[in-house]
Amino acid sequence: MEFLFSLLVAGVSVGSAYALIAIGLNMTFWTTRTLNFGQGSLMMLCAMLAAFLSTQGAALFLAVLGGLAAVGALGMFVERFTIRPALQSATGSMGWIVATLGFGTFLQGVAAKLFGSQAVAFPEFLFTTQDVVTVFGVPVALQYAVIFVLAVALVAGLELFLRQTIWGQVVLAVSADPELGRMQGMPVRAVVLLSFIASSVLAGVAGLLIAQIGGTVDPAFGFDLVLLGFVAAVLGGMGSSIGALVGGIMVGVLSKLVGGYISTAAEHGIAFAVLMLMLAVRPQGLFARVEAVKA
Repeated sequence: MEFLFSLLVAGVSVGSAYALIAIGLNMTFWTTRTLNFGQGSLMMLCAMLAAFLSTQGAALFLAVLGGLAAVGALGMFVERFTIRPALQSATGSMGWIVATLGFGTFLQGVAAKLFGSQAVAFPEFLFTTQDVVTVFGVPVALQYAVIFVLAVALVAGLELFLRQTIWGQVVLAVSADPELGRMQGMPVRAVVLLSFIASSVLAGVAGLLIAQIGGTVDPAFGFDLVLLGFVAAVLGGMGSSIGALVGGIMVGVLSKLVGGYISTAAEHGIAFAVLMLMLAVRPQGLFARVEAVKA
């Protein structure tokens, strides 16, 4: 029983990390109906920059801020030079998929050139591996617990923002019909740009937290994570913050149960199997609603 509980705790913790990534993907989906598949590379770059700056004598707090500022700026670049041209195409091009994947691959290459292809140590900046709490007799690292708390707090904050603030209503309006919003004088361009910046910064935060748990980061860091975050977003329903959290935790728990009782080699495979099943049974996901699309 203790083994099962430890797997559940680990699954919820890892799933919360997937949920953070899924929420970041949702932020751009709300405003442009696109996803930044370079999100994993932004996670990697933020963590590697923070690790590099700290080794150069910068205070850890400043190193973290530097990494977040860099990926926020790259989020602006992605929107301007990969997403916007594709969306402005007269043919309704889906080229943003290839463009964002290519952008992510390019960032991996740049990171490998600048920092080397080997894993580098990542400093502990919130909690150490010795900081634990006991839940029903099972020790839980605070490094894991903080990801779950942050994911829940972020979902609650986003729901309040969307439903209770003017800017939240503007985001929903832009998501529903950007052309109508533009005609009514809404700052559509600013909303889209801010969504990409926020999504990129959130990716950086997720990268920092996950790298702290693993203790190392390398140029390939983030690739598998963004795929599992995408699975979580689709499973919960694209555009739903609550769905992202539930979907992420489901993927994390199922993966850990499969890894603990069957084989660790099958952990990621089961996530994609669940995705295929969900697409067959409920294509819109658990929490998203079917939407009418203008012809």
